Amino acid sequence: MKQRNYRHTGQDEPQTITKAVTHIRLEATNAGKLAALDDLAQVYLSLCQQYVTLFCTDEHPDKFRATCFATPLSERWHRVAIQQSAGIAKSWRTNRTQAYQDYLDDLLDYHQQEAEGTLDAEAKEPVWREWNIPTLRQTCIQANVNVAVLEPTQDSSFDYWLKISTLAFRKQLFVPIKLADYHRKALAGKTSNTSVTLNKRGNGWWLTLSYDETVLVQTKPAAPVVGVDVGIANFLTTSAGKHYGTFHGKLRERQKRDREKRRRKAKLRKCLEKKNVEKLPSTSSKSGQRLTRHVRQEINRAVNQCFAEHEGAQFAYEHLSVATMKHKARAMNAYMRASNLAHIPEQIAWNAVKRGVVAT
Repeated sequence: MKQRNYRHTGQDEPQTITKAVTHIRLEATNAGKLAALDDLAQVYLSLCQQYVTLFCTDEHPDKFRATCFATPLSERWHRVAIQQSAGIAKSWRTNRTQAYQDYLDDLLDYHQQEAEGTLDAEAKEPVWREWNIPTLRQTCIQANVNVAVLEPTQDSSFDYWLKISTLAFRKQLFVPIKLADYHRKALAGKTSNTSVTLNKRGNGWWLTLSYDETVLVQTKPAAPVVGVDVGIANFLTTSAGKHYGTFHGKLRERQKRDREKRRRKAKLRKCLEKKNVEKLPSTSSKSGQRLTRHVRQEINRAVNQCFAEHEGAQFAYEHLSVATMKHKARAMNAYMRASNLAHIPEQIAWNAVKRGVVAT
């Protein structure tokens, strides 16, 4: 069971958490059913790619945009493709904007060092490399009730029938769904949401179901208030002076090593480019991705510990606008990004909601 998101309805009102049950393998009584789903997915993915390209180049993402590409898909499927493509393009535009801002910061840092005479002799002026438009390689369909309906079965060895509209006019696929015991336990007494997600992995299809769970506020109005400051040296610092988690120490040393490794790779690329070497080493680092995961784990651990030690209390925490926090020094910006500072308030808010705790 994987937790997805929540809807905030007010400080003292119930909160709604959306949870997902994942990795439910689709089974079919004959191969023709999933073959028809493969055909549908191929056309759907092609249409999504067209709208992703449109929203990343000529237009801003708009999930309500009028249709503009020819496709054998129905109007309802067309609308689903537009909505999914708009979400992909919006995320891409946000990430590109952040990357471009980082480039401008690096460029400013370069010129400042040049003016002060402290520039490294081997340093090169930062160059902006335009991002490629996202290419959809993995088949993922975020379907709503207009094109895919999940219906409980009656007197069957299967738990549900997934009814999917196909390319053929008024012809639907009926794909049987078999739940594992832990899926049935998770869904017991709950109503699944009408939207489902279909993923093609290897030679198999997988279904993602979700459901909403309402969490009542447990905090009493007269409960003591715990103030929480957010930071890098200490992820959380309460008003009583107790610290929880830190980016310093092992995480900080890992970040330094990873940044130095990327700089060495960048210098190596420059040398190889001068020698006209065609195959150049990548400047990306998998260790950086692992560091990000570990930092988030440490933040989650710190927030969980803080809530566990202040059971029954209300929380007043610092709401940071990390997007506007910029430093002149390039190293400081890299340091702040690696610390995942923006994740801390998000994790506090999420923990408060799922525990029924008031946090403002």
